[in-house]
Order: sequence, then C-alpha cells, then structure tokens
Amino acid sequence: MMTSAYQTANLAGIPALENDYAQGADWKPIRHHFGIQAFGVNAYVARDDGSTVIDEHTEVDDLGTGHEELYLVASGHATFTVAGDEIDAPAGTLVFVRDPAVTRSAVAREAGTTVVAIGAQPGTAFKPSDWEHRYTIASR
Repeated sequence: MMTSAYQTANLAGIPALENDYAQGADWKPIRHHFGIQAFGVNAYVARDDGSTVIDEHTEVDDLGTGHEELYLVASGHATFTVAGDEIDAPAGTLVFVRDPAVTRSAVAREAGTTVVAIGAQPGTAFKPSDWEHRYTIASR
C-alpha cells in the first residue's frame, strides 16, 4: 500500500536481487524498495539450514568510519558470531553492533531464516554503500 504519508509491503513481496554478499541467502533490498534515504535496511532469507545469512564483515569504510548495525531475526533461528562470541538467536532476537570495526556474521539454523539488517553512521547523512548501488542499478 502506498499513500503520500506512508507505504507498506510484505517482505515476501519484495523481490530478491542477485548479489555476491550473502550467497546462501536471498537479498531483499528494503531500502531500495521504499526509497529510504535516512538509513540502510536489508533482509536476508536463508535458502537452507546452515546457509550464511550475514557474511563475515566489518562496517569500516575506506575513511575508517562506518555504520552501527541492528539485526533482527524476523523468522527462523540463527547463530551470530560477533567479536568472536557466538550468540544463539531464535526469532525475535535483536543483535546490536555499535562498533563498526567489530567482525560479525550469522548462519541460519533452519531454512527460511530471515534476518533484517538496519544501519547508519551516527551523526552523518546516510550514503548508500557502493555494493548496494552496484547491485540495485544492475537489476534495473
């Protein structure tokens, strides 16, 4: 649904786009779908039990700055690894990673596990990442 004041969508209706980020999961570019400008938000849906839904990475950019990230396990069950610590994350679990330099990843513990990732750099205007731009432009 779309009005001038708000939009709605069901995650199942947001098309997955090809990417090389989380190869074991379908990438649903929520920010791109809605045209959100203030923050990044994506969903990753695991194809299989044991699939990587969040590749191991940091959020540090070429300038040494980066995003805080909040992950929500919207459905299913995942195991996150953050700063070397394993975190059991059934549906409903929120994992907040404040430090962009901290390494993080997540593996699905069941097929269909869906993780929503929300991020932005504190105190600065949001700028979409180069990888997001590359894949959303390629899908047009």
